[in-house]
Parts: sequence; C-alpha cells; structure tokens
Amino acid sequence: MWGPRKPGREARLSKVTRELGSRRPGSRGRGSRPSAPCAATPARRASSTCLSMESRASMAPTPGALPYYVAFSQLLGLTVVAMTGAWLGLYRGGIAWESALQFNVHPLCMVIGLVFLQGDALLVYRVFRNEAKRTTKVLHGLLHVFAFIIALVGLVAVFDYHRKNGYADLYSLHSWCGILVFVLYFVQWLVGFSFFLFPGASFSLRSRYRPQHVFFGATIFLLSVGTALLGLKEVLLFKLGTKYSTFEPEGVLANILGLLLAGFGVVVLYVLTRAEWKRPPQAEEQALSMDFKTLTEGDSPGSQ
Repeated sequence: MWGPRKPGREARLSKVTRELGSRRPGSRGRGSRPSAPCAATPARRASSTCLSMESRASMAPTPGALPYYVAFSQLLGLTVVAMTGAWLGLYRGGIAWESALQFNVHPLCMVIGLVFLQGDALLVYRVFRNEAKRTTKVLHGLLHVFAFIIALVGLVAVFDYHRKNGYADLYSLHSWCGILVFVLYFVQWLVGFSFFLFPGASFSLRSRYRPQHVFFGATIFLLSVGTALLGLKEVLLFKLGTKYSTFEPEGVLANILGLLLAGFGVVVLYVLTRAEWKRPPQAEEQALSMDFKTLTEGDSPGSQ
C-alpha cells in the first residue's frame, strides 16, 4: 500500500556530502580527473579561467617594516609642509598674491608640489601592493599632475614677483637648479604618460623604458629636495644677512626645516631602493602581459 520507503534526510545529506567531497580540487573521486594546476593551462585560458583563483593566491603580504617607514615618511612630509607654513607666517608675514607677500607663495607651493606630493607619488607602488595595476598607475599619474600644477603656481608667483619689483631672474644656482628640475619633471611625466597610460606603446618598449623611468623619477625627486635646500639657504642669507650667524630664532627654525626636508627625502629613497619592498606582479598582470605580448609581437609566453 505504501510502497518502498524513501531514503531519510540523513541518508540524502550523506550522499550529497560524498558527492561534494569527490568534486573538491585535488580529490580523486569516482570518475573524476585529477585537477591540473592553472599554470599548465594555455595563456588565454589562464587569463579567463584561473584569474580569480590565482589573484587570491598571489596576493603578496606586506613586509613587516614597510608600513612603519611609510608612516614615518608621511609624518616627516606633513611636518615639513606645516613648518614651512609656520615659518612663512611667523617670520615672513604670511601669504598673499597681490602684495609684497606674493614671493612667499613660491616656497610653500614648491615644498607641497615638488617635494611632498612627488614623494607620495613615488611611494604609490610600495603602498598599494595588491590593487589593480591600472588603478595604481592612474593614482601615480594624478599625484604627479597635482604636484606639477602646484609647482607651476609657485613658479608663476616668483617670476611675477620679480617682474613687479624689478628683480633679475635666473641668476642664482637655486634658480638654475629649479628650472632644470621643473623641465625634467614635466618631460618625465609626459614620457611616462605616453608609455604607460596612453595606449600605443608596445610591451617590449615599455619593458625597456621602465628602468629609466624609475631611475629618473628618483633622481628628479632627489634634485627637488636639494633645490629646496638651496632656496631655503638663499632666503635666509638675503633676509637675515649677518644676523644668521647669531642664532636668530628664524634661522634656527629654518635649519630644522632643512633637516626635516633632507630626512623626508632619505626615507622616501630608502623605501624605493629596498628590492624586497617592490610591488610584486599580480596574476592578472602576468596573464595580460603574456596575452598582449603574444598578440602584438607574435612571441610565445614562454619566450620571455
């Protein structure tokens, strides 16, 4: 009348559990094939099938000391910006565009742009280690754009101030170094945008230029810090004269500012030169680079 009794709930759950266990990666259940690693699949299949699994597995841990050095660099950088503003406000009368205080716009903008923001732009590839490469590139480029615009405002301010007051331009070592740094910075950004953000440069061309881009980026940053120190010393000699040797409070404050500027530059360069702190290539980047190289140059992924 009732027919054969159906399997109970416990029996059905046990059967489902056995089936799921036989389908797990690496298991050798009945009728199942051994799972092949994603690296053994072709490049195109690897970029679509194994991308999410490899990207999770390849997320590199952050080195233990790196966050502390980055935080220390930010503390130094913000202190430099704040102390520059305090020096200009306490001893140079503050900042204004349409007055004799227009000159003070120049040192503040140069410290913010070509020192602090440029240093932060260089640290982007150390801080954002597991984010998408495209996002990191855009952030790196945008920080450099902001630094360039702020530095341009500072450059216009000093030239306009000299013109209004009949002062000569470009006669000191500081001014020569400053123009050199500004031109190199603009060229570096323009070439970097053309190679790494603007679609068109081949994979091999980007690979060959990347070491030069990194080297000149660090060099321009170092030149920016040195030029800022030259400018600081020049202002102190012009404004204080012989009083500079009598340990005037303004001179002491400016000397401390110079030491902080140098310290910020040293910490940023130290973070950049530690090979083990470099941003590791992600699985997505490796797959895309292999596909791009294969499609554009006809090379096989294994020929790199």
